[in-house]
Amino acid sequence: MTMLKVLAATTALSTFAFSAAADAKTLRLNHNNPEDHPVHISMQMMADKVEEATDGSLKIRIYPNGQLGSQRESTEQVQNCSLDMAKSNTSELEAFAPVYAAFNLPYMFQSEEHFDKIITGEIGQSILDKAAESGMRGLAYYTEGARSFYTNKAINTPDDLKGLKIRVQPSPSAVRMVELLGANPTPIGWGELYSALQQGVVDGAENNPTALTTARHGEVSKHFSLDEHTMIPSVVFISTCAWDGLTEDEKTALSTAARESMTFHSAEWKKASNAAIEEAKSEMGVEVHEVDKEPFIAAVQPMYDEATANNPELATLIEQIRAEAE
Repeated sequence: MTMLKVLAATTALSTFAFSAAADAKTLRLNHNNPEDHPVHISMQMMADKVEEATDGSLKIRIYPNGQLGSQRESTEQVQNCSLDMAKSNTSELEAFAPVYAAFNLPYMFQSEEHFDKIITGEIGQSILDKAAESGMRGLAYYTEGARSFYTNKAINTPDDLKGLKIRVQPSPSAVRMVELLGANPTPIGWGELYSALQQGVVDGAENNPTALTTARHGEVSKHFSLDEHTMIPSVVFISTCAWDGLTEDEKTALSTAARESMTFHSAEWKKASNAAIEEAKSEMGVEVHEVDKEPFIAAVQPMYDEATANNPELATLIEQIRAEAE
């Protein structure tokens, strides 16, 4: 081959590569966790799988630490199609798609196995499908374990919560649960919570064990009481505008990668949660308390009557979820 032909071939290949890069679609995905968090790691796995499956025609660029806004702000952006993808938990998503309220009722799930069965099965998919009517197509659930209370005193019974200011997410279910348990629910942004705990703006909060370590809350709250009131998953979702702009092959690649990352995440989460408990105890001096859950369960039962009184669809969904525990 002459030098002229080699140059021509090289130019042609370069032109093709540039054209392919120019045609590539990049989806922006916002979440509020740091880059070493299991959520981010699972999302990166999803992004890698998508790019590989589409030969680079579809990419996902991940923005950790809420770079593009809080969970609520990014959900609003996805709804109005100014952001492609986001992650939020069902506690906050309830305000946008009421069907997610089923996940937010305390003591809805009897065990982690029961919870996993729901999010990976037909019931979990039906909830994602219903929520898509609100402009957010759910792609995967990411488990974030059971949520418990952490304060600067042990919470062994609901009486120990009386009069305390407890940070909650901006969720009707979270607010009502804390009210029924005798505390004062105080909505505060996630990014502001460390200083609020440090300065006594709130007396405590409720979350999974990794909040003690990745968010360093164990530095300012020394008692973690395992009442395990809720198992609230996060949802990775995409705007209907971005979804409609994908080819059928790209939709399949994204859906498949999202499901694979969901399975990957469940395993990684369990390891991270156990490690967080050990780190909080050994390096932060946090005391972890086992509690009798029955008084907590009894105190929040009115939520079920209130949630289903004028919502037969939710009542049916709760029955279906409970039936799967048998």
